[in-house]
Amino acid sequence: MKRFLLSLCCMMALYAVSAQQAINEKQSTLSPEIHPDNRVTFRLAAPQAQSVKVVGDMIAEPAEMVRRDDGVWEYTTPKPIASNLYNYNFILDGVKITDPGNVHTMRDVSSSFNLLLIKGGKGDLFATNAVPHGTLSHVWYPTSDKQHSARRMSIYTPAGYEQGKGRYPVLYLLHGMGGDEEAWIGLGRAVHIFDNLIAEGKMQPMIVVMPNGNMIQHAAPGESAEGFVTPTLHLPRTMDGTYESLFHEIVEYVDSNYRTRADRLHRAVAGLSMGGFHSLHIAMHYPKMFSYIGLFSAAINRGNPELSPLYRDFDKQLDALYATEPRLMWIAIGSDDFLYEENVSLRKMLDEKGYPYIYHESEGGHIWRNWRDYLVLFCPQLFK
Repeated sequence: MKRFLLSLCCMMALYAVSAQQAINEKQSTLSPEIHPDNRVTFRLAAPQAQSVKVVGDMIAEPAEMVRRDDGVWEYTTPKPIASNLYNYNFILDGVKITDPGNVHTMRDVSSSFNLLLIKGGKGDLFATNAVPHGTLSHVWYPTSDKQHSARRMSIYTPAGYEQGKGRYPVLYLLHGMGGDEEAWIGLGRAVHIFDNLIAEGKMQPMIVVMPNGNMIQHAAPGESAEGFVTPTLHLPRTMDGTYESLFHEIVEYVDSNYRTRADRLHRAVAGLSMGGFHSLHIAMHYPKMFSYIGLFSAAINRGNPELSPLYRDFDKQLDALYATEPRLMWIAIGSDDFLYEENVSLRKMLDEKGYPYIYHESEGGHIWRNWRDYLVLFCPQLFK
């Protein structure tokens, strides 16, 4: 008994020391500091540095930071920053780093950056607010794909789902190249968007399914038996037709395990970039499965017909989809997006065939700030 008490006391002492160390490691340099007028000051303690810059999507060009006498580098935006969610990095003597004063970071493929949230406007949609919250689950579903016996996806159920008995429509929301089943959650702030839009009465309560579109992966990097692998952009088997042809397994799993309204009028599929490519081809491959389609900065016709018959006869497949009279084809892209002309070509084809669609064009390029906005605009149009 004495040995046990002695061991317990030692463990508690070690924990106390460890906790005290964590407290003492608190960053003393305040960064970022959001001023009352929404100007922002960035700071970095780096006395030996020769040059420090801040770069982010709230600044047009990398901004030179100024060294104070105490070795802290500082930069204050000359104008207020509009309410939104932004990302940024420091460039320290030519090396891109995250801000050690800001613990809020995110990964996009293999790059890490800090997050900056300016509230009081659009940014409120991406914040955790005092509203009813849905539930986010990471689930494994069985697959017939020869490489895996099970694959991981993220599923959002709206507030009240667990306590109720009603059935819900389903949005299948797909990520882009280099993303995974966590991309829309972290980078897209999708759960925050859903909670806030539903609370405002702007979006139907719905189940949202976010699968992993990389057929070579069981799950996101660090979440499978492969361990902490380095994320890469161009993965095999992402656009070879396998994901689209097996997508029915995801739908069947969701319909079997969740209280869904299991018909095409209550299913939507949407995605960004590669996920837009997948969404379009999934909708055409299963023309009677989805009635709402959303293409966010979508790659359009990049599938190799030699790899899969699923990519052949684009015109005929498009005709078969529109023969089912989908409720919504929604296309959005930034004016500076490298996929802009592909979307122009798709709209030209739809126009020539007399097929209806809704088009939204924004400023900017192939960026998350656009895709979050597109999700905010798209969801309120579903299941009317």
